Amino acid sequence: MDFMSGDDTDPVQTANDEPDLYGITTWEKRSRLDSLSVGIYWLIVRTGQAVVILLALATILAIGGLSVLTDPVIGTLTAASALPALVLAAYVWQSDVTSSEPPSLLAITFLLGIVTAGFAAVLNGILQPIFATLEFVGLVLFFYLVVGPVEETVKLLAVRLYAYNDDRFAAVIDGAVYGAVAGLGFATIENAIYISRAIGDIGGLTLGLDLIGIGGDITATRALAGPGHVVYSSFAGYYLGLAKFNPGNRGPIVVKGLVVAAVIHATYNATAGLGTALIRDATGLPELLAFVLYVFGYVGFFGYLLYRKLRRYRRAYLAGLTSDGNAIEERQPDAGPE
Repeated sequence: MDFMSGDDTDPVQTANDEPDLYGITTWEKRSRLDSLSVGIYWLIVRTGQAVVILLALATILAIGGLSVLTDPVIGTLTAASALPALVLAAYVWQSDVTSSEPPSLLAITFLLGIVTAGFAAVLNGILQPIFATLEFVGLVLFFYLVVGPVEETVKLLAVRLYAYNDDRFAAVIDGAVYGAVAGLGFATIENAIYISRAIGDIGGLTLGLDLIGIGGDITATRALAGPGHVVYSSFAGYYLGLAKFNPGNRGPIVVKGLVVAAVIHATYNATAGLGTALIRDATGLPELLAFVLYVFGYVGFFGYLLYRKLRRYRRAYLAGLTSDGNAIEERQPDAGPE
C-alpha cells in the first residue's frame, strides 16, 4: 500500500472544468507577493544549508579532522589508503548510463562527505561510553543503534545538502553515484584520523623507511575499510534518488535506504573481529591476511548486490530507449536488498 496516494489533485480540480483555479486549488508565482514568498523560502533553505555546512566544518575542525592532512606523512598515507575506495567510487560513477555527473557536484559532495563526518565522530564519541557499560552486548548495540545509522545518515546528508537539489541530479542512479562519492569523502577523513592516532601512539613516522614499513601496515589496514563505506552509502544514495522521483513515498523510501545501508554497515562492524578469528583459526593465516579475506568476502558480497542493482537499472534504461536513441520517461526500477 502506498504511503501517500499517487493522485495529489484536489477534488475540485478533478470535477471542475474551470481553466484557472489559481488561489483556489492551484498555485504558481504570479504576483509580487508570490515572488517575495518564493525568494524568502529560497533564502531560508539556503541559510539552513549554510548553517549545517558551517556547523559541520566547525565540528570537523574542532576534533582536528582537517589539520591531520597538513602533515605530509599522514597526507601520503591517507591518500594511499583511500585508493581502493576511489577505484570503487569511480566504478559506480562509470556505471551511470544516463549522463556523466559534473565534476563540480562530485567535488562538493566529496568535501561535504569529509566535513559532515565530524557529526558522526562527535556522536559516536559521546554515546560509546554509555554502551560500553554493557560490555559485549553494548558493543553490538552501539554498532546497530549508533554507528551504522549515524554514519550512513551523515553521508546521505552530504548528498542531500547540495547535489540532490541540483537539476543535474536527474536520474535515480545519480543517487548511487553521489552516495559513493560521499562515502569516499567520509572514508578519506576517517582514515586520516585513524592513521594520525596510530602514528601518535608509536611516536611518529618519517618520510623514510618507517613510511614504507610501519606506515604501510597502518595504511593497508585502513584501505580495507574504505570500499565498505562506498558500498553502504551507494545503497542509501540509490534510494535517495528513487525518493526524488517518487515524491509521494519519499520519506519511506529514504528510510528504507538508510536501514539497508545501516544494517550492512553495522553487521560488518559487529562481525569483523569474529569473522577474522574464524578464518585465522581455520587457515592458520596471519591476522592481517585473515582480515583481508574477511573484508573481501563481506564487502565483495554486498558489492556484488550493488553491481546487480546498477546493472538492472542499466538494462531497464537501455530497454526504454526509443529507436532514435532518446530515453523514455519511466526508467527507475527498484532492485537490490529488500
